[in-house]
Amino acid sequence: MRGFIAVVIASLISIGIVVGATATPNSAQLDHSAVPAPGCSTAVTSAPTLHNYETKFVSALGAPFGVATSHNGRFAFVAGEFLEVYSLASATPALVREDSFADESFSGLALSPNGRYLIAASGTGVIVFDVAQVEHGGAGPTSGLVGTLVGDGQGSIEAAFSPDGRYVFVTFEDSDNLQVFDFGDAVVHNFSSASYLLGSVPLGVGPVGVAVSPDGRYLYATSEEGNDSQTEGTLTTIDLVEAERSPSHAIVSTVSAGCSPVRVVATTRSVYVTARGSDELLEFSASKLVSNPNGALEDRVRVGEAPVGLALADKDSTIIVGDSDRFDVPGTTANLAVVKIADDGTLKLAGYLESPRWSGLFPRDMTSTPDGNTVLISDFDSDQLEAVKLAEAP
Repeated sequence: MRGFIAVVIASLISIGIVVGATATPNSAQLDHSAVPAPGCSTAVTSAPTLHNYETKFVSALGAPFGVATSHNGRFAFVAGEFLEVYSLASATPALVREDSFADESFSGLALSPNGRYLIAASGTGVIVFDVAQVEHGGAGPTSGLVGTLVGDGQGSIEAAFSPDGRYVFVTFEDSDNLQVFDFGDAVVHNFSSASYLLGSVPLGVGPVGVAVSPDGRYLYATSEEGNDSQTEGTLTTIDLVEAERSPSHAIVSTVSAGCSPVRVVATTRSVYVTARGSDELLEFSASKLVSNPNGALEDRVRVGEAPVGLALADKDSTIIVGDSDRFDVPGTTANLAVVKIADDGTLKLAGYLESPRWSGLFPRDMTSTPDGNTVLISDFDSDQLEAVKLAEAP
């Protein structure tokens, strides 16, 4: 991981650069005026501690990073130094199995649209697992292993599937790009080739987060810095179909996204980014990222210290943000911020689910269960999986 940027930028920026052009997505327009992007900061916002959310912790050894759920909501997968499977039959996840793989450590996880395959970012690409075999076990610890997709870079960290499951997109943090793989061809040929890499999309310094728009037309990727001389990071919008055909020409726009933007999720009308070095959650208009990037940033809300993971929940009316406190800033603590999305799209910090110091340290990746009622969080520094049952809005 790239280190925290210690420089505090006093001025605010609002830079947006159109790099390509394509049709405007069919999504609702928001009425907010464009707002300036934040600078770097370690200032957090005070808010009530929320008590009407049920939180459960279970052990997840090996610095858990990626987390995903099966499409039927019965199982959760957690990856770090191990690949662990948990039953979600009750409010407290129950460990079903735990496998280790020699010389492998995993980061982000993604499930194929048909629910059959689980991919785990690792090193120079992704490792592919058969979900049914991983859930129910087999003859040995690698019984669910299907194959690998090998890129030409280092530091693969987050991954996503195309809506049809044919392609896989992976951010390479140490190579400053997003790489595109022909997953369908790999499956047809039983992963017999050394590589199914189609090409790469050039990004800023330290790309991390990746998400697919709900309509399947765009990819969104975050980079911790715009370039070696620009400490603020970026959000890049990528034409998904063009990325499949000609990755190096697929960029639609790149906009400033505060300091160290690290994760991204998207709804039909908005794209949300955690700016770790700004201690803020940012909201961009999905349509304006294509038609008017300079005015795409429409709202921002300060949360806790060093936010990383985030997940949409409760029918996209709530965002849970993991305030990692990964750099141990004096006077701060790791917690979960609950941000409410109003009908007009504006953001409001409702409060925090504060984790005690013996649990919930460095919440890193997270996902919602298919029903949107529970958010699962990998707590990297405390070796735990955290399950938060959502309640009615406080």
